[in-house]
Amino acid sequence: MKHILITGAAGYIGKQLGEQLQQLADCCVLGIDLHVPKDNVSFDIVELDIRDTKLSQLMADKSITHVVHLASIVSPGQNEALEYDIDVNGTKNVIKACEANQVQHLTITSSGAAYGYHADNPQWLTENHPLRGNEEFSYSRHKRLVESLLADFSQRQDTTQVLILRPCTVLGKTTNNKITALFERPKLLKVGNSDSPFVFIWDKDVVNALVHGVTQQKAGQFNLAGDGKLTVEQLAKLTNKGVTQVPALLLKAALWLGNLLNLTSNRPEQVIFLQYRPVLDNHKLKTEFGYIPAKTSQQVFEYFWSHRQQNNSADNHD
Repeated sequence: MKHILITGAAGYIGKQLGEQLQQLADCCVLGIDLHVPKDNVSFDIVELDIRDTKLSQLMADKSITHVVHLASIVSPGQNEALEYDIDVNGTKNVIKACEANQVQHLTITSSGAAYGYHADNPQWLTENHPLRGNEEFSYSRHKRLVESLLADFSQRQDTTQVLILRPCTVLGKTTNNKITALFERPKLLKVGNSDSPFVFIWDKDVVNALVHGVTQQKAGQFNLAGDGKLTVEQLAKLTNKGVTQVPALLLKAALWLGNLLNLTSNRPEQVIFLQYRPVLDNHKLKTEFGYIPAKTSQQVFEYFWSHRQQNNSADNHD
């Protein structure tokens, strides 16, 4: 019997994952989150911060054998000190609790951002490429630091198997965040001559890959991405929009001024996010991990965009 703890269980992915695992005969699921959802879910979720020292005792009391660590800051860029405390120190506490309780399996969702946003990134990033992060981009730096913690944990013990999934941009029916806001613009933004394509993964594929990893006791590091990539020009064609090409220096200057006047929380150093997105190769996911995404990058985007258009149309008729 697998006794599974999910952190961030009240989140969109966490709830779906918990529901699917709870349906399996050999799985008993418990979730923790800062906010317990009011809607009914088929598994228990208790209110607990991942930084709380009570986490280890909870795992002992519930005989936890598997941990899926999903809790993290989903909208970075607001409070860097808090983001570091939750993402890095929170993960340290999760690892410490796993070690103290000798859990069998630990799964963590990292991010393609751990590779970093660099001008010299290869055309396709594989799991063999180094994790460089970006010092100036806290989200990317934190993901690199978290993976460093996990590497140290794996090296110093042999009780807990560690699985790291590195998703690219996740899209579903109702995804709404800073990235999807880029697609809502009257024209899509392109920074200079930078060819920085998007790679997408369907949210259902993220959940199904997590289920596969937990139930099959997979270990290692795997990029989580659909097949193929989409340039800004291709996205513009799919959305029936034009492209606005802005020099990087001009965009940085505009963000500097906007930040100074409190008109935006985006900062000049974050322009690299648009210039040099990590483009994730999924060969190892399909061959070694054994999961083939149901949707390609283009199919994921078309699925997301068609539902977004339907929702916008419904809102306009209300």
